[in-house]
Amino acid sequence: MATTNSFDISTGADLQEVDNAVNQAQKEIAQRYDFKGTDCTIDFDREKAVIKLHADDDFRMDQLLDVLRTKMIKRGVPVKNLKIGENEAATGQSVRRTVTLTQGIPTETAKKIQRAIKDHGFKKVQASIQGDEVRVSSPSRDELQAVMAFIRGEDFELELTFGNYRS
Repeated sequence: MATTNSFDISTGADLQEVDNAVNQAQKEIAQRYDFKGTDCTIDFDREKAVIKLHADDDFRMDQLLDVLRTKMIKRGVPVKNLKIGENEAATGQSVRRTVTLTQGIPTETAKKIQRAIKDHGFKKVQASIQGDEVRVSSPSRDELQAVMAFIRGEDFELELTFGNYRS
């Protein structure tokens, strides 16, 4: 009897690393000369996985976002998973911006991944959506390796991770 091998495709950021990146960005903003005397803040809501930025003007907002991205890259947080909102006018010239972290594959993207695997024509490979993950299973380990290589080559606008490999 043939055994079935499988792995899960998922996405998400380590919220502790995001918290560390936000703290480092706040320290840099407090020390940088071009931010002295300004009202620029970064707030991280861990439960909602949302970062709220507040700056005096559009220019400082861009600098604030650049500092945050740099710190996230250094901490290994996938920047591709950030959904950066538009600038919203606040009081006076100050602006706000909301950055949402993608935790789990959205249903539409999971369907695209499932469709791409099916359309590519892998033999005996099944892809199923399980919550916010996609499980790929096949009797052949080589086919699963080929699926992983194929998915890495495609752009689904998310940083995808492969885990939970079972044989």
